[in-house]
Amino acid sequence: MNERTRVLLVANGAGLWITAILVGWMYMFMLLGEIELFPIVPAIDVKIPGEARAWNMAHLEGITNGLLLMALAAVAPLLTLTDRQHRVLFWSAVITAWGFTLPAWANALAGTRGLAFDGGPFPGGLANSVIYLSGWPAVIAVHALFALLLLGAVNRLREQR
Repeated sequence: MNERTRVLLVANGAGLWITAILVGWMYMFMLLGEIELFPIVPAIDVKIPGEARAWNMAHLEGITNGLLLMALAAVAPLLTLTDRQHRVLFWSAVITAWGFTLPAWANALAGTRGLAFDGGPFPGGLANSVIYLSGWPAVIAVHALFALLLLGAVNRLREQR
C-alpha cells in the first residue's frame, strides 16, 4: 500500500475520532438533559432522543473504527498483496469503519437497533429498516477487509521462508 493511501487511512481515522467527539458531546447532553458548559454557556434544556446504551455504542464505534484504520495504515507495509488487493483492502476498510459508525449514530438518534429488517425482536419501523439496510455494505466489506489482511500477512510469512 503506498504512502498516500496509508495517509488517507489515517485521515479517515481522524475523521472518525472527530465524529466520536461530536457523538460524545451529544451523549453527554442526552444524559444530562441539557447543554451544560458552565461557565462558557449557561445551561440550556434540551431533549436528545435515545438511550445511554445506544449513545455509548455510537461513541465507541467512532473511536474503535478510527483506531482500526490507523492500525491498518501502520501495518500495511508488512502485508504482501497485489495493487488491486491493496485497493480493495483500503476501500473495504473505509466502508467498514464509516459504515458501522454512522448507522450506530443514526440508531442512537432514532431510538432503534437496526439489527434486523423491521426490528426483529426489537421495535421496528421505517427508520430501523433504513438503518438496517444502510449497514449491509459494511457487513460485506468487513469480511473482505479481514480476509485480505490475513492473506497479506500469510503471503508475507511465505516470502520469509
